[in-house]
Amino acid sequence: MASTDGGARRREYWHVPGHAGRVLLGSTDGDLLAAVARTARALGLPVAGGPDLLDLTDEDGGRGIARLFQRLARELTTAEADHVRVATDPPTHGSALAGRLLTAPTLAVELARRGVTAEIGVLAEAELWSVYQPVVRLSDRSVVAHEALLRGLVDGREVGGEDLFFVAESAGWLPRLDRIGRESAIAGAAPWLDDADLFVNSDPASVIRPRTDLASTEQALHDAGIDPTRLVVEVGEVSAVSDRGHLLSVLEHYRSLGWRVALDDVAAGWSSRSLLAAVRPDVVKLGRPLVQALPDDGARTMVRSVVELAHRLGALVVAEGVETEQVAEEVTRLGADLGQGWLFGRPASRWTPSARVVTR
Repeated sequence: MASTDGGARRREYWHVPGHAGRVLLGSTDGDLLAAVARTARALGLPVAGGPDLLDLTDEDGGRGIARLFQRLARELTTAEADHVRVATDPPTHGSALAGRLLTAPTLAVELARRGVTAEIGVLAEAELWSVYQPVVRLSDRSVVAHEALLRGLVDGREVGGEDLFFVAESAGWLPRLDRIGRESAIAGAAPWLDDADLFVNSDPASVIRPRTDLASTEQALHDAGIDPTRLVVEVGEVSAVSDRGHLLSVLEHYRSLGWRVALDDVAAGWSSRSLLAAVRPDVVKLGRPLVQALPDDGARTMVRSVVELAHRLGALVVAEGVETEQVAEEVTRLGADLGQGWLFGRPASRWTPSARVVTR
C-alpha cells in the first residue's frame, strides 16, 4: 500500500499483463469465433485467419485489443469465453508458436488475468476513494445518513464502483477491493460524519473468515472515532441469496461488533420476503427499479407489501432512486421512512483537490 490522502484514498498495486500488440484466438465453434471477428472489426482491428483461428493485430499500441477484451467480457457468457483459446503476442517461429497454442489459456482465464476490461489500470495503479450520497428522513428532509460509494481514477478518468467490482471479482481480487471500500468509506467520513449513520456496501462472499477479515475494518472505525452502531453494512439481495448459511454467519459477526445490517435492492418477490424473514435487517432499501416504477398500481402494491413486512420486523425502509417530488410524496404515503436519490443529493466527494496526494 502506498500513500493515502487524509486516509480516504488508497493505492494498491497488482501485477497484471501489459497491452498486447497481437493476439490469436482459436475455437472449434465457428459461429462463436465469427461473432468475435465481427466485434474486432467493429473496433477497427485488422482481422486475418480462418474459421477456427483469428489473427488480430493492433496498430494502436495495444489499446484496440484492450478495448476488444473489454467488449468480449461483457458480450460473451462464461461458457463461451471458456470455449475460446487465446495467445497474446505469440512467437513467429513454427515450433514455438505451436507450443504456445497448445498451452494457451482460455479467454475466460486471460480476461481474469487482465482484470477483464481496459480499466486494468484501475486495479494496478488507481487512486481509490469514496464519494457520499445523503439519505434523508422523508418527514422533514433532514440528512440522517450517508452512503459511501467507491470510485477510482486512472489516467485522469473516473471509473465507477460497479466497474471496479466487476473487474475485481473476475480477477479474484474481490476481498481486497471490498476491504478497501469499507475502510476508505470510514476514513473519508471521519472528519465530518458527526451523528449521522454511514452506509457501506460489502459483499459477504468477500468475507471468508469474519473475525480475521473484518479486524482491520473494526480498527479503522476505532481510529476514526466513529461509534460502531453508526455503521450500516449494506448487503445486496443478489449476493445474499447465493449462500444463505455463509451470509448469516457473516451478519452475526457484524452484529457482534455493534454494526447494523441493511438489505439492499429489495423488490417484492418470494426471494425478497424469504430473505427479509431470514436476515431480519435493521434497514430495508427498496430497489431503484421498483421505486422508479411508481405511481404504477402494481409497483404501489409491491412497495406497500415490502414496507409492511419490514416494519413488522422492526426495520426502517429507505426508498432509493428518488428523483422527483412526485415519487418522494408517493413513497412517503406508502410508508417509507427514509429517501435517497438525486432529488436529495448526488454522490459527492468530501475532500478538496489541494489535499490530493498522487504517488507514481
